[in-house]
Amino acid sequence: MKQETLIFIIDKANSKILLAMKKVRFGAGKYNGMGGGVDEGETPRQGAVRELLEEVGVVVQEADARPVGTIHFSFEGKPDWSRTMHVFVAEAWAGEPVESEEMAPEWFALEEIPYDKMWIDDKYWLPLVLEGKSIDAEFHMAGDGSGILRQRVGVV
Repeated sequence: MKQETLIFIIDKANSKILLAMKKVRFGAGKYNGMGGGVDEGETPRQGAVRELLEEVGVVVQEADARPVGTIHFSFEGKPDWSRTMHVFVAEAWAGEPVESEEMAPEWFALEEIPYDKMWIDDKYWLPLVLEGKSIDAEFHMAGDGSGILRQRVGVV
């Protein structure tokens, strides 16, 4: 199963979250946190920090990337799409977000997160993370990612 990462930058002082519009490949056209695959020899935290820098030019120290959950995804009829997503939040960072070939970053007010333009599962677990909770979740998706066939979201 693929190991992947997802990291959200939270600006508590201004009640904002950094999301980015995915421009290419899997998830194109959707807002999300930054992240991607975990390279050989990397921990998920190291992968999240590296992907954040590559995708939007923001630097987060490993110690500032706080693990907040794990989500297991499977897709109907597509076992090779299965993945485990390691989710992180950071409230300390350096640099201003910049657009890359892959992602177009944008700040959103925490009360105006565009869930209708994100993956359909995000609305079930991201609010819990933003409340300061840690989650363990499973989503079994339709083969095209358009629907959730089964789900479980637990607070740990």
